[in-house]
Amino acid sequence: MENRLPLVKSTMSKFSNRIWVNTLSLLLWVVICITAFVGFAGFAPEALAIDYNKETLIGSDFSGRDLTDSSFNQTNLRNSNFSHSNLRGVSLFSAKLESVNFEAADLTNAILDSALFTKTNLTNAVLEGASAANARFDRAIIDGADFTDVLLRKYEQEKLCKVASGTNPTTGRNTRDSLYCP
Repeated sequence: MENRLPLVKSTMSKFSNRIWVNTLSLLLWVVICITAFVGFAGFAPEALAIDYNKETLIGSDFSGRDLTDSSFNQTNLRNSNFSHSNLRGVSLFSAKLESVNFEAADLTNAILDSALFTKTNLTNAVLEGASAANARFDRAIIDGADFTDVLLRKYEQEKLCKVASGTNPTTGRNTRDSLYCP
């Protein structure tokens, strides 16, 4: 009988190990299934840091999207819609932005250097900390836009001051004050 006791303990130990392995395998399977379901159910971010460089995206609809840190360098975006989008840190270097709608968009810390904002709607947009050296704002609509700490050429600043009006509803800053208009 003494010889059978170690055999019983050994068998019980193997059985106990199998239960733990099966339980952990089942838990891992449940985690994988939940992760896959959440990804397919649309809970994943829409778009993060996508490269749209040098594309022609005329009339595209990016409204309400999260495009944080995405890149649109040298892209033609004429007549596109970015209203109510998160464009923090986005790069629009040398982009063609004729008649683009940026209403209530967040362009905080965006790279806007050499971009062409011709007849662009920037109503209530936040451009705080953006770099807009050599950007051109020809007939841009800037009612309520916040240009706090935006790097602009003196000529462009003066041109924007001629049409600046309103207060940004998000930041509470006056457009003229954010442009340091006299």
